[in-house]
Amino acid sequence: MSTQAPQAPRSDHALDWKTWHEHRIASVSAPYGPLALTGTHWLADGVPEELGRWREGGDEVVLSADEGRQLRLDGALLTGEVRLGADVGPAAESRLAQGDRRLVVLRREGLWAVRVWDPESPARQAFAGIDATPYEERFRLPGTFRPYQGRQVKVANADGVERGLELAGEIAFTLGGQEHTLQVSVEADGSLWAVFADGTSGKSTFRFRFLRPEAPGEDGTVTVDFNRAQLPPCAFADHFICPFPPPGNTLPIDIPAGERNIRTS
Repeated sequence: MSTQAPQAPRSDHALDWKTWHEHRIASVSAPYGPLALTGTHWLADGVPEELGRWREGGDEVVLSADEGRQLRLDGALLTGEVRLGADVGPAAESRLAQGDRRLVVLRREGLWAVRVWDPESPARQAFAGIDATPYEERFRLPGTFRPYQGRQVKVANADGVERGLELAGEIAFTLGGQEHTLQVSVEADGSLWAVFADGTSGKSTFRFRFLRPEAPGEDGTVTVDFNRAQLPPCAFADHFICPFPPPGNTLPIDIPAGERNIRTS
């Protein structure tokens, strides 16, 4: 009598992708998700009067408001002057509100801005989903992370301004019989982040996309899963300042996988 050794459990990548895709739709369409961003107002350019009077104050900003502005700080009506630092949490947890809107203080490269998140934004009301290619195993690839000593490049951003982009290394992978590389940044939790374009960009997919592989192993191994290529925040609202792909991150091949575009009603 022969026996067959039990097979090791196999992760259902297609099911995992379906769960990921559903989570993405839920997160971007949340009341204070990226579709709710209606404005990024730089203090240097002026802030609309309805949001109070803002000015820089060293390592903080100073906000002055009266009862007519109906601004609330930590739930209490704001009258007079208050000093605020940059917000680091999600918009939904912002200390500053105006009705259902949330105001978030932003600092980027030494410049201050206030962002307005409105759950009644036209973009959120018109959102009907994210067009994405169904999961294909051929786009889930083994890769290798090759760290740099540290490198910063200047890249254009969606608002037309060039800013520095920190690159910590590159991931190498093989697709279509050829090796390709993407330069990546490393997030605080060790995961990777790439801004890339390919032959489908601006045609059947958005003009560029993000890829967020998990942290590489100690030997540098990493999974490069283009099924999870995602739209950048600026695909959902014009007021984000997403970086464009750095030099070398436009792949000379088509990647017809992952999120393609948003769908509106």
